[in-house]
Amino acid sequence: MHIEPGIVDGAKIVLSYATAAAAFGLAGKLAVDTIRRDGGISALTLRSVVTTALVFCFFEVLPHFSVGVSEVHFILGSTLYLIFGAGPAAIGLAGGLLLQGLLFAPADLPQYFVNITTLIVPLWAVSLLARRIIPADTPYVEVTYWQALALSTAYQGGIVAWVAFWAFYGQGFGSANVMAVTSFGGAYMLVIILEPLADLAVLAAAKALAPLSKSGLLYNRLHHPAT
Repeated sequence: MHIEPGIVDGAKIVLSYATAAAAFGLAGKLAVDTIRRDGGISALTLRSVVTTALVFCFFEVLPHFSVGVSEVHFILGSTLYLIFGAGPAAIGLAGGLLLQGLLFAPADLPQYFVNITTLIVPLWAVSLLARRIIPADTPYVEVTYWQALALSTAYQGGIVAWVAFWAFYGQGFGSANVMAVTSFGGAYMLVIILEPLADLAVLAAAKALAPLSKSGLLYNRLHHPAT
């Protein structure tokens, strides 16, 4: 989902500063929710360090390839949400993306605010959807394939929608740009298919981590009903 350099440039990139400010505001709210309801500042800090490292590895280690107007990555946003919670996941996405840009892809830094909007706003939507489709008495280690698919589809679909918005906003609706956006969206179907399987595999492994549920490392909802 790293939108290609030059897709949004010049005066148009100013819009990304406003959307990113809103995205950072959402991330801040999610972080405050973690502090208030799920372990305090220490838990938020610990999980955020872990999620930042994981996101950095997702971008640099997992397979990724350029398609059309952007790059296809296995970001595993819904997985991060289920294991660590929305606040740490949002911080990890922002931090991991920044580290990757600073250390390995400085050409992506001018698009940082474009990309951060694309990553965080769909995560916020996933946090809202999870409340609606997963019963309060169901720990996340017990989610079904269809629930995981819904969360993954919401996250990846949100990414595709934002990438399409930025591409059309930056380059217009010419046939070449429409084809580039369509090819990117089609390629992301692979992620939508595979991510729920990754979610379930990670959640199955997480059942063995129940002794860590009081350590602050893991989202309390992972092993316990909502409180």
